[in-house]
Amino acid sequence: MLSRKLLAAAFGAAILAVAGTSSLRAESGWDHRNYLTFSGRVALPGVELPAGTYIFELAMPQSERHLVRVMSRDSHQVYLTAFTNIVPRPRDLNPEHVVTLGETPKNTAPPIKIWYPQDGGDGREFIYK
Repeated sequence: MLSRKLLAAAFGAAILAVAGTSSLRAESGWDHRNYLTFSGRVALPGVELPAGTYIFELAMPQSERHLVRVMSRDSHQVYLTAFTNIVPRPRDLNPEHVVTLGETPKNTAPPIKIWYPQDGGDGREFIYK
């Protein structure tokens, strides 16, 4: 009888420990959420964003690390949820460098080619048709 109670208590403690770890990861930036501000308009696959601040994040960081979501600063509007290619961060890339823009003709919004999460990890290359 005592061993069942002890086993149940140990199981409950393990569940709480896992739940606590999950919430700490989300609060500490585990989800790779970055707030990026652009002084001019920029483009992503299928959408053009005016100057402003946007949230770039991994949509499902624990399972699908290719899926990126871009939202308004207040997270009320989702502008893009798309699969990306994971690309290695160049060793000599400045840690402050978070996006690489593509070239475009004059008066055209430059496309964001690669987003490098500010945690210093691999970049996410957007796929354009």
